[in-house]
Amino acid sequence: MMSLTIQAQVSGRLRAVTCCCLLLLSTLVLVQPHAGATPIALRADEEIIKEFKKYFRKFKDTATRVEAIYSLEDADTPEVVMVLAPVLADKDSEVVDAAVKTLASFKARPTIDAVFFRLAKEKQESIRLGLIRAIAEGGYSGDPEVLAGCLTDRSWLIRFRAIQALEARGGLNSIPALIELTGDKEPAVRCAALLALATMREDRGIDLAIAALDDPVWQVRASAASSLYSMRALRSIDPLITQMETEQGRLLEDYARALEEITAKRFGLRAELWRKWWTGIKERFVIPTDEELAAAKAKRDENRARYSPPGSTSYHGIETPSRSVVFIIDVSGSMENHVIEKDRFEGRDLQSMSKIDIAKGELQRTIEGLEPYVKLNIFTFATEVKSWKKKLVTCNPLNRRSAIDWVGNLKAIGGNSKERLARVGLTGAANLEAGKTNTFGALMRALGVAGRGAREDGYEVMVDTIFFLSDGRPTVGDLIDPADILAEVRAANDLRKVVIHTLAIGEFQRGFMVDMAKENGGIFVDLGR
Repeated sequence: MMSLTIQAQVSGRLRAVTCCCLLLLSTLVLVQPHAGATPIALRADEEIIKEFKKYFRKFKDTATRVEAIYSLEDADTPEVVMVLAPVLADKDSEVVDAAVKTLASFKARPTIDAVFFRLAKEKQESIRLGLIRAIAEGGYSGDPEVLAGCLTDRSWLIRFRAIQALEARGGLNSIPALIELTGDKEPAVRCAALLALATMREDRGIDLAIAALDDPVWQVRASAASSLYSMRALRSIDPLITQMETEQGRLLEDYARALEEITAKRFGLRAELWRKWWTGIKERFVIPTDEELAAAKAKRDENRARYSPPGSTSYHGIETPSRSVVFIIDVSGSMENHVIEKDRFEGRDLQSMSKIDIAKGELQRTIEGLEPYVKLNIFTFATEVKSWKKKLVTCNPLNRRSAIDWVGNLKAIGGNSKERLARVGLTGAANLEAGKTNTFGALMRALGVAGRGAREDGYEVMVDTIFFLSDGRPTVGDLIDPADILAEVRAANDLRKVVIHTLAIGEFQRGFMVDMAKENGGIFVDLGR
């Protein structure tokens, strides 16, 4: 009996020791910055965080502050979240973006858990927004209740970003909340909820998207069409055709695109042709296979012009039914140069074969053919961005004449012909500094963005289609690197949903223009060199 008691006591002590050992091991794992890290690496993490705390507030210029934030990317520990979270409230959007990217780069479970923990406890909206963005960009999974709780936040931006984060990580357990948010008072939230349900392949999202085709905000109707495009449901065909019969402007393209994706038919923007076809086949129609759809897509472009409705706007061969158009024309110094492939522009009654005269001549013809109900504006850019009018105006006879004359007076700024003035010291007359290429500034002005950091304000813009013509690599402005410009325009246009068509002329890196059009629902046209 005594031996059993001793044995039990020993066994109990062994279990206690084992539990302590396991607890110690789990603690070591929690503080380990990443798999395979050494104590030296752990001390290095602590050291860089210590240095960041000491010096970051002393840095004043944006570049140094951003570099300091990126230096924390290897400090994959929970403490780095506590250090970076306050930075998300910074007024400099570049600094905030760097903090978000860094917070989205971590792999260690304790660090990711710390992001969710901070989000659950945080009260300040700007910090909460940054943490949600990091969760979305990092594809992080964590406590599902944290993001779900954000779906009922008073701030529509919090609700909007939470939906995107849930969509990125496949938050199927939040579908009931997302369904409710398709009726949210904020249009951006309705858009995000519809798109998230489509991404999650939720069948109930089809009927909600069909209902949203009647939403008073055009961005929501565009999102509904995009959702139906993704879901490819038979029951969405008739509502899309009905909407085409009543809609006007650019959204006709969205509905036609959805119908083409669902049916593999190519009737373009002609609602009457869609109705005639559907009336005769709806009782026996079957959704095409992916193979049949791919074959039909191969023939799409050759039939596009045939099925464009009367009154479409056409600029360098790009057709659009849009009634709210902005043209952006590059007038930097290099636009003074003549094109090499002159035969492409023969017979167009141009003043010369300079790139600026080609852009002007075609734009004048386009404006001449615009219907009176079309609203337009024109932006030009070199170093500075200028506009014809302060806002979109209807193309009545007076405005049409004014626009044509304004375009006719455009000249390239600070071109090669001015360099001889600069060589003899007349730099003011040469005006070379004014003739650089501010691509970023022009695009953001046209999108209605007053400045960096205002990407989500005033997203219900009037313009829905932009034509952007340029010949050169960006050389001046808040952003110059093409990849940075693409990312910023993509973020600004996330809510605006403006189609951006791009046209490249002369010696230029086509990749940037191709990506700009592709990422923003537009068409790229190469006008030659």
